[in-house]
Amino acid sequence: MTDTNLPADAQGDDARHLQVDGHPTAQPVEMGRRHGMFGSSRGTDTTGYGGLVSPVLFPGEAARPYGSYFDHVADTLEKALVGSSASFREAVASVVVDRGEMTLHVRREHLPVVAQALRDHPGLRFEMCMSVSGVHYPQAQGQELHAVYHLLSLTNGSRRLRLEVSCPDADPHIPSVTSVWPGTNWHERETWDFFGIVFDGHPALTRIMMPDDWPGHPQRKDYPLGGLPVEYKGATVPPPDQRRSYN
Repeated sequence: MTDTNLPADAQGDDARHLQVDGHPTAQPVEMGRRHGMFGSSRGTDTTGYGGLVSPVLFPGEAARPYGSYFDHVADTLEKALVGSSASFREAVASVVVDRGEMTLHVRREHLPVVAQALRDHPGLRFEMCMSVSGVHYPQAQGQELHAVYHLLSLTNGSRRLRLEVSCPDADPHIPSVTSVWPGTNWHERETWDFFGIVFDGHPALTRIMMPDDWPGHPQRKDYPLGGLPVEYKGATVPPPDQRRSYN
């Protein structure tokens, strides 16, 4: 079993880190609140669970030692950024280690220099960006939109690393990394298509899944469900966002 105990110098409600298997780990951060069992928010909940309220918890910033190869990655990246346009502290807002994975939360203006260092430094060599994913947190004011980059180093034993960059809905711009990882061309287009994140410097930022004249970005949480009415044994089932509410 895993023992979780407060450190001797961090007892009480203000404790920031817990001890899990001897490694410090941060208390979770509440990103929002979910109402109802199934997330219905348009008055269409017919389950009777509409009154439930549960927090949306994300892992908080980790403390050293991170464990595994994560300390080496952080130390090497810090050295690689010496003399560049941004230091490690300026470029990386926080480091999160959770479930055996490391995530660097990078400030968007410093993403290109961090990406270049991660690819080119001999001690890092994250040659491949496997995917770029978009995420939408409507309740996170000032950082509603996130782009997540999944990196792989074939040179250094298939090490994996995740970069996460946020931007506000009012200014949805993040620098493109196609000059560092050309394979992100289509991934950034898909993220733009579904979430509306504008990747500055992308060679051809156009829709890739939806028609060119499609209104809005359908993977955002505030996008209407829509759908088509379905006929079933002579009856018609309306689209989800047009169904009536019983509460």
